[in-house]
Amino acid sequence: MRLSRKAATAGSLLAAMAMVTSTTTPAHAATNDPLRAQQWGLDQVRAEQAWPTSTGAGAVVAVVDTGVDFSHPDLKANLLQGATFTGCQGTSPCGNGDFRGPDGENNADEHGTHVAGIVAAVTDNGIGVAGTAPDAKILPVKVLEDGSGSFGEIADGIRWSADNGADVINLSLGGLPGLQALTLTGVESDVTDAIAYANERGVTVVAAAGNTATPLCNTPAFEPGAICVASTDRNEVKSWFSELPNKPDLKAVTAPGGAGLAFCEDDIVSTVPLGTGSAGCGESDYDYYAGTSMATPHVAGVAALLAAQGRTRENIEAALLDTARQPLTDVTGLYSPVYGWGIVDAAAAVQQPGATTSVDPAPTKGNGKGKGKPKG
Repeated sequence: MRLSRKAATAGSLLAAMAMVTSTTTPAHAATNDPLRAQQWGLDQVRAEQAWPTSTGAGAVVAVVDTGVDFSHPDLKANLLQGATFTGCQGTSPCGNGDFRGPDGENNADEHGTHVAGIVAAVTDNGIGVAGTAPDAKILPVKVLEDGSGSFGEIADGIRWSADNGADVINLSLGGLPGLQALTLTGVESDVTDAIAYANERGVTVVAAAGNTATPLCNTPAFEPGAICVASTDRNEVKSWFSELPNKPDLKAVTAPGGAGLAFCEDDIVSTVPLGTGSAGCGESDYDYYAGTSMATPHVAGVAALLAAQGRTRENIEAALLDTARQPLTDVTGLYSPVYGWGIVDAAAAVQQPGATTSVDPAPTKGNGKGKGKPKG
């Protein structure tokens, strides 16, 4: 069975989550990244407050998605050679995770580069944006082409990631509502089994809830062992398009994913393949997307901060869920059908017991030499 995604269509969740261009309160940033002031999502998850304790150094996050632009100056210092599982003729994998795929073309595959930047864009390098885990490494795994990929290809990407150094797997992709029935009945088990395989190897799996405003996480976020991530807007209100973060094992949180309405700066700014930024948002190599796809890498980035502390998968999951806060009230330890355990809190999570490794207390300086220009 193949999944598909309608890019730039508010509220659609198919193989990769919908992306919608849609003003922010300037952040009081400690970095020189020109677009940092528009990254309200980092403030909502309290990422900078966590960096004195962990910057993600030594952790690896697999972005299982549409591939990544290896030439992007705000990413390349943090990129590892990955793998490509879609479009292969015969032997698989057949590439290194580049967004262009085996045919060498960009087939509307900007999504993975945006996700990667939210996780670990090079930070304090004088260009672009900051990453949630600024010193983590990104392992690009291309399983989607033109927003589409099979359950088998996605499962292969998950397994390969678990076998090739990933501490965290980010799945900003999913199926339409109702496909949970296929996995619950065993008709489709490839991705379910692959998530279990990753968990058994100590890998934290984080997956997008979906963008069709239904009451349950869509698959694969619905599957046992995956942390389902719903979306909030900049006011900490559930995004109108987001699925509710409900699933049987209650492994569900929320994170900033944008408004998906009219203003670019109400959404999540991040890297895109060079030259593919939308004219309407005024950036060439960056863009503003909305979706649970954008919420998920915020959580994956926080998971990387925790993984860099030498924590087990079980402890990473507990730290994420136990310290997540209900919006506006900051109450922890309370499950809500609208927000799950709440918005992830990086600053609180890295202070939870379970860390075994001391971490470099400051983000590594990037080597970018250009100057970005904030959107006017």
